[in-house]
Amino acid sequence: MKTDVQIAQEAKMLPVTEVAAKLGLKEDDLEHYGKYKAKVNLEVLDRLKDKPDGKLVLVTAITPTPAGEGKTTVNIGLSMALNKIGKNAITTLREPSLGPSFGIKGGAAGGGYAQVLPMEDINLHFTGDFHAITTAHNLIAALLDNHIHQGNALNIDPRRVLWKRVLDMNDRALRNIVVGLGGKPNGVPREDGFDITVASEIMAIFCLSKDLEDFKERVGKIVVAYTYDGDPVFAKDLKAQGAATLLMKDAIKPNLVQTLENTPALIHGGPFANIAHGCNSVLATNLGLKLADYTITEAGFGADLGAEKFFNIKSRFAELKPDATVIVATVRALKHHGGAKKDELGNENLEALAKGYENLEKHIENVNKFGVPAIVAINKFPTDTDAELDYIIKRTEELGSVAVLTEVWGKGGEGGIELARKVVEVVENKPSNFKPIYDSNESIKDKIYKIATEVYGADGVDYTKSCEKKIKEIEKIGLDKMPICMAKTQYSLSDDPTLLARPKGFKITVRDIRISAGAGFLVALTGEIMTMPGLPRVPAANNIDILEDGEIVGLF
Repeated sequence: MKTDVQIAQEAKMLPVTEVAAKLGLKEDDLEHYGKYKAKVNLEVLDRLKDKPDGKLVLVTAITPTPAGEGKTTVNIGLSMALNKIGKNAITTLREPSLGPSFGIKGGAAGGGYAQVLPMEDINLHFTGDFHAITTAHNLIAALLDNHIHQGNALNIDPRRVLWKRVLDMNDRALRNIVVGLGGKPNGVPREDGFDITVASEIMAIFCLSKDLEDFKERVGKIVVAYTYDGDPVFAKDLKAQGAATLLMKDAIKPNLVQTLENTPALIHGGPFANIAHGCNSVLATNLGLKLADYTITEAGFGADLGAEKFFNIKSRFAELKPDATVIVATVRALKHHGGAKKDELGNENLEALAKGYENLEKHIENVNKFGVPAIVAINKFPTDTDAELDYIIKRTEELGSVAVLTEVWGKGGEGGIELARKVVEVVENKPSNFKPIYDSNESIKDKIYKIATEVYGADGVDYTKSCEKKIKEIEKIGLDKMPICMAKTQYSLSDDPTLLARPKGFKITVRDIRISAGAGFLVALTGEIMTMPGLPRVPAANNIDILEDGEIVGLF
């Protein structure tokens, strides 16, 4: 069996100019990063502003399991399959972070015969967007500490600095640090720490901005600290937004690459799906809608996290109207939710499958609550039995939806033709009545309650005393009328990662609320959400190398 990187290295890529030509783009619309990568100038959006949008299809998944679901692979395979049946399709994805690439999770370029290329570049430095975001974020941190050192005219309380530093690497040793040591010339000592770049509010802003001016305005609204009097200090108070925006002048442009079958792909941005909204940039999605008949996009983790935020946050800000949602599931993952042990997932087990199906059932219900038609894509494995596959198909039909087998990992676009046809059928014959499930102007607690009860299936919400205090502070300063971004474990519909399938009789506990005023949402933290991951005992980096002839090995 060939590895992903071997398959990718054997692929015949087209020059990016030929990929662009499929979308009606010209040479002057591109800024080249070598032969196979290019940024698309934002003037294209201005030129096509009066052109009707194409259809928008979101790819999401059931609650993630160690068995794997293959959401990105299905996204890429669906875009290739749509082109095979005569539709002009494009995929829009998030950029992978170096942290997971060298850690344990791996990259985010698909797999098998449904990948985006050049896979090695995409999973490594790509076009430098993450480096620009890291630098812009850390510039604000440097300006803040310098302001305190130079007399602190804003009366910033060093004990209430919110703005950490970031690095696009898993490094647990940097979670909690002390800066300013070494005497007066080196600044004012205070506690600090690092988050991973994908958890930065700059990343969230980057992915929600409509253009560079919108980005600048949003950066100015970032709450970076509080004064001794308890008043918020914004990035604009440090006069940081102009320089930070300048650093992003190239990164803000979407990146054009291709799939294994030369289908165009826009890969841009990559916020965490639990601490942020987990979707690629609004700019890339809007560009795809103008350039193609079908734009296939995705949202991180399961539909309770990524899809909920895609609907309630990204679609709200970008005024998107999703036409359909594909929910990716596997027999193996559903059996895991049903209690089957990891070494038994390859054995037929209809009892475990029936129990685990409750997870998929809830995700279908959730997508339908937003008024969007749901299609289940069963990512087929060789160990799946006919009885197991038939069970999923029939039970899904009983719910008024449809389940389709996909084999894009092993067969590329050819393995997704049935799914592509079903997506087209649904989009053309079953209109979407999309609507967010809450109004941003509702109270913080009302918004959280609706997400917890309607999306997660919780009986209610509990708040810690410190969180209750934080909510009152946020209401006092008038920053409460924003969407809610729930920071929750991806491994359960609840906030307890051990509760699989469809938990019942539980409450969600919110321990803190963080203000992301630049991004335009409030982050409600439940459980222990890690914003700076650590490396595993045996990191993937140990097996990654580049040989004398330039061949890359060990990269998945």
